[in-house]
Amino acid sequence: MEHRIVGPGPYRATRLWNETVELFRAKMPLRKHRCRFKSYEHCFTATEAVDWLHELLRRSQNFGPEVTRKQTVQLLKKFLKNHVIEDIKGKWGQEDFEDNRHLYRFPPSSPLKPYPKRPPYQKDVIEFPKWDDPPPGTSQENIPVRPLVMVVIFAIWPRSSPSRGLLEGQVGHATRCWDVAHLVVQRHTALPQNPEMWYKRHSIAIGEVPACRLVHRRQVTEANVEEIWKSMTLSYLQKILGLDSLEEVLDIKLVNSKFIIHNVYSVSKQGVVILDDKSKELPHWVLSAMKCLANWPNCSDLKQPMYLGFEKDVFKTIADYYGHLKEPLLTFHLFDAFVSVLGLLQKEKMAIEAFQICCLLLPPENRRKLQLLMRMMARICLNKEMPPLCDGFGTRTLMVQTFSHCILCSKDEVDLDDLLAARLVTFLMDNYQEILKVPLALQTSIEERVAHLRRVQIKYPGADMDITLSAPSFCRQISPEEFEYQRAYGSQEPLAALLEEVITDAKLSSKEKKKKLKQFQKSYPEVYQERFPTPESEALLFPEKPKAKPQLLMWALKNPFQPFQRTRSFRM
Repeated sequence: MEHRIVGPGPYRATRLWNETVELFRAKMPLRKHRCRFKSYEHCFTATEAVDWLHELLRRSQNFGPEVTRKQTVQLLKKFLKNHVIEDIKGKWGQEDFEDNRHLYRFPPSSPLKPYPKRPPYQKDVIEFPKWDDPPPGTSQENIPVRPLVMVVIFAIWPRSSPSRGLLEGQVGHATRCWDVAHLVVQRHTALPQNPEMWYKRHSIAIGEVPACRLVHRRQVTEANVEEIWKSMTLSYLQKILGLDSLEEVLDIKLVNSKFIIHNVYSVSKQGVVILDDKSKELPHWVLSAMKCLANWPNCSDLKQPMYLGFEKDVFKTIADYYGHLKEPLLTFHLFDAFVSVLGLLQKEKMAIEAFQICCLLLPPENRRKLQLLMRMMARICLNKEMPPLCDGFGTRTLMVQTFSHCILCSKDEVDLDDLLAARLVTFLMDNYQEILKVPLALQTSIEERVAHLRRVQIKYPGADMDITLSAPSFCRQISPEEFEYQRAYGSQEPLAALLEEVITDAKLSSKEKKKKLKQFQKSYPEVYQERFPTPESEALLFPEKPKAKPQLLMWALKNPFQPFQRTRSFRM
């Protein structure tokens, strides 16, 4: 009884529905039951179905242990409405499912939900101004340019000097020329007084910097900046989700770049969005009620008069306001995007980054209401002094069940809305401080991009022609067998060529060549073995010279070896 993990991607809610239906039909235990003196084969009671499906959903990583029995009953009601199950008499659709002993069975066929089709969306490519586009009414050709000639002293610093790499290269940029000249002047003031010592350590080179001109960009307009924010934000989201396109999880035409910029820059010290239109603020009485519960003190510290059940009435006031919103806080058109991010909950860091970007796409008033609501919910759950707000439900479960529908809901009432919303709200409540922050990496990269487009470019003669850059190349995925082949043989060909160069090098003496070959054999034994498979093949490379026979000593022929003879001792 295992639920396959459904990752991010288009139609995730439909894929989860089909996965749950298939698993329920395949694994739900069926047996014989009696009802009103009649036996029925291959059926189950409503209570048995609730027990089994509730345990399945709680163990599934797609839904989590926060799923309640009430939510399981609601899902089985949708199963009955969509003819996934039917009662023992074949009735479905209009019947109401309850947690009792009523008998149900599976119909002969239960078609899965088809995946919806959306018309393809063609994104208009916006061309940003090029570097050499002059401002309107001006021409770069009429700007007088005076050739600039500089005498640059290239100093050869010690090896440890940090400026050595800059000075040894060729000067091809006016900024680099200025840095070189500036460094040389600084170094020149500290030259040693001994001229001989100076000539040993320095060399003089005279170079001429080519004539250059400053090319001012066309002014980057506010519309350009907004388009950059929109395109780069969506690109980051697409990269995190690992999708080829966002078209099937998000209608890009509905993404408002002004919302993104406002949510990034118009924030308070606490990180809460500041609205320009005060009419879209929370009503003051709702905001006061939320502050009351978020900052609930100990009973001994309360100074205002209160009655029994006061906190429940305050909570009901907040729940009624959020329950009557015309649209959920995460909006209808972002439903699929947030549901797709739910497939990343196993990778918590990636899920937080994806939620950060999705929350930037919200209207500022929705983001502010969400921030205040999540902060209140988290503080209530952590406050041990808070009295029970509902009989029969824990505080955490109550928060999720009360506000999940007003936070996430689809316009078409998808069958898994309740379960998906509960899963999302649980994760938001546990990580709201990180999720509702502005992603710093995204903000930095966009600001650097805008600053780069506004920067002036330096051009040199011969660089006036536009160069069409080739399309970026991408890596091609190869099979493991091809990878092993390339790893084994891809580097052997240049090594074999290197070995042949050593062998055929006539400038090397035999002693040096033998030394290099020994080093090569030690480093790359396989390549060496392939070139010299036998000792004889290696010996052919170094033919042995005939050794000269040693000359016999004449005294050895005249005085052959005599055995040792004991001589008479001279001792008296």
